[in-house]
Amino acid sequence: MAQQLLGKQLVRQLPGGLRISGEIAETEAYLGLEDPACHSFSGKITPRTSTLYLPAGHSYVYFVYGMHHCFNVVCGDQSQPEAVLIRALRITEGWEQILASRGHEPLSPRQRETVASGPAKLCRALSIDLSLNRLDLTTSEQIFIEEPRGAEALPKPGLGPLGFMALPRVGIDYAGDAALWPLRFVLA
Repeated sequence: MAQQLLGKQLVRQLPGGLRISGEIAETEAYLGLEDPACHSFSGKITPRTSTLYLPAGHSYVYFVYGMHHCFNVVCGDQSQPEAVLIRALRITEGWEQILASRGHEPLSPRQRETVASGPAKLCRALSIDLSLNRLDLTTSEQIFIEEPRGAEALPKPGLGPLGFMALPRVGIDYAGDAALWPLRFVLA
């Protein structure tokens, strides 16, 4: 699923009908019970990780370091609680809302390119917080994933036949060798 989500649109529907969306440009897979980097490793169930045991297609939003949210898509089931972390987006819609949330501070071209270039940044850009945890992404009107439309749907020149690179995961040194598994996927 981490590979299949690349190129899809993550859509955040705000109150009043305002939309912010972006092309999913980077994902990272967490393989459940056997993955030392996964929150459900060894069958761990806590109030936070119980979301991983929901059916595939639910949102898993958690808070880290006392200041950042991270957005994941549950992709397993009760017997294999897995998730895909959405690591980066290319914003395609909703720049007005993003600028408003930043006090209408102008963004340089580089800032526009990187406004959703990490898990915490994309949650900030899309106003994702714990209120969006445990939602069914197939029925939610607040946050969902859809096929790209218009220019976003055009084929992308790729690296290799698949159009993405597989790289080691980042920020999980505590997981030993599992940190080196090539489970981070980046669009070309």
